Amino acid sequence: MSGFASWIKRAASGHSKSDSRSASSSAQSPQRTAQQPAKEPVKVPTTPKEAPAAIPVDPPMLRHGEFIGSLDCGTTSTRFIVFDRYANVVAQHQIEFPQYYPQPGWHEHNVDEMMETCDACIDRACDELEKLGWTKQSIKAIGITNQRETTVVWSRKTGKPLSHAIVWDDIRIRNNVTHFENQLKNVGIELNGEIKKGDDGIKALRSLTGLPLSTYFSAIKLRWMIDHWEAVRKAHDEDDLLFGTVESWIVYRLTGGAEGGIHISDVTNASRTLLMNLKTLQWDPVLLKFFGINASVLPKIVSSSEIYGKIAYGSLKGVPIAGLAGDQQAALVGNKCLAKGEAKCTYGTGAFLLFCTGEDIVESQHGLLTTVGYQNGPNSKPVYSLEGSIGVAGSAVKWLRDSMYMVATAADVNVLAAKVPDTGGVYFVTALGGLFAPYWDPSATGLIVGLSSYTTPAHIARATLEANAFMTRAVLESMKLDSNVELKHLKVDGGMTNGDMVMSILADYGGFSVIRPDMRESTALGSALLAGSAIRLFGWDISKPQTLEEVNTAGSTEFKPEMPHEKREKAWRGWQRAVERARGWEIGVDAI
Repeated sequence: MSGFASWIKRAASGHSKSDSRSASSSAQSPQRTAQQPAKEPVKVPTTPKEAPAAIPVDPPMLRHGEFIGSLDCGTTSTRFIVFDRYANVVAQHQIEFPQYYPQPGWHEHNVDEMMETCDACIDRACDELEKLGWTKQSIKAIGITNQRETTVVWSRKTGKPLSHAIVWDDIRIRNNVTHFENQLKNVGIELNGEIKKGDDGIKALRSLTGLPLSTYFSAIKLRWMIDHWEAVRKAHDEDDLLFGTVESWIVYRLTGGAEGGIHISDVTNASRTLLMNLKTLQWDPVLLKFFGINASVLPKIVSSSEIYGKIAYGSLKGVPIAGLAGDQQAALVGNKCLAKGEAKCTYGTGAFLLFCTGEDIVESQHGLLTTVGYQNGPNSKPVYSLEGSIGVAGSAVKWLRDSMYMVATAADVNVLAAKVPDTGGVYFVTALGGLFAPYWDPSATGLIVGLSSYTTPAHIARATLEANAFMTRAVLESMKLDSNVELKHLKVDGGMTNGDMVMSILADYGGFSVIRPDMRESTALGSALLAGSAIRLFGWDISKPQTLEEVNTAGSTEFKPEMPHEKREKAWRGWQRAVERARGWEIGVDAI
């Protein structure tokens, strides 16, 4: 047994509570000081349904119920959660998996290790369900949600990985991005029989995919693998290569792997590859030619809610897999932002703000992404959204903890920041891996500006939390320009939202109300809702939001802005100056 496999067995005996949406984020509300008086959040009263209680029966006398499962594979951990019809968590288990950083800026996963955590989490959650008196057959279907853009390659013949996966935040391909930018400018891309070059070429790519060229997306990662890893290149040349994002790999393995496993990707994940046509929801031959990728390596594109196949082994053998969505789109559904004009933001390793545009494809003119929000079945029209992707959110807190040793735990950043009433003029541009939306500058670097002899670690901690608010506002300003809608409130979830202080700062510097639900497992809930909708469990139908009225009614907390408008705008102008100083830094260094 491998060292990791034996570690999995030990880890499976107890819960591991950290994830990309929680480990690097605030876990507790801070204690305020006299300098920083606590704000009283507005509690929205509701009457939540109660989760099924443990049933005092002998082990053989298990009751059969109706539940829905969600397998949530994040950036640092996997968890399996069992929900009832009201979105109460009935049973769950969570396990971390190793992270690999072979070089600065590189981030990899061993997908066999990842799959071991998937299997273990399902088994342990089913064990917990049976201890509560319910049969594991009570789980009628499962949904899967995943870290997006992470790129996995494996052999068609053996079903085994050909390399480590390249994780979504890996920036090794910056030179490849520059190469394809030059190709767009000088060679162009064919669109409707016409070659588009220069700015027209960039616009043509955006019109097809809704995305810019960036280290973020999967196609360029895949191209790098083919160019640099011999096993991947050989498999591509010999038609033995299969490519997918994380949900594609997990479905393939759960349904049998090399022994009959299905090779699919749902529209939300496929829309993050730079290879899918947003209008046709199919792989586009123009894009495949541009990136030099064989069509045979690609999975079949499916909707977000349908029965794809059944689990081939383990505790849930025979249970259908019926919902798939990338984590941020799943959180959109889990927050029930299903109608045009509704928005959510998930704060984890990064932060991801999605604004629902309904059936309309809105091509952003202000640095946002156009993406598929969800598709409720193969015969349904897709629902689109605008997205602002912020590369660094909770990971900045993790940096303070693990690299700078300013705090012992992620939650401590709230306590440290609360020791000062403001940042003392310090701004922290958290571009630790370049800037994503709305700036899209891979040459930007992290910058702390405004330091003086007065500055303390508390000021830097507070500047870290304020950076989260400024980055969110930058995205919302762009959304307002693209959609002509000014948000009155923002629904939030993710581990970083656990701290009241960071939520108050977000409301103050953003200038809008922040609504935080009491049950914040929105990502897992979204894939569960999609799976339940596919089999009409509990009468759920994503296309009819009224069928979800009893889902997740446990209440919420509202944080309202209290900062004077003049102070907010002055701080915003300071942030914009700081961002300009951070942008283009690596280009400037190379030019010296």
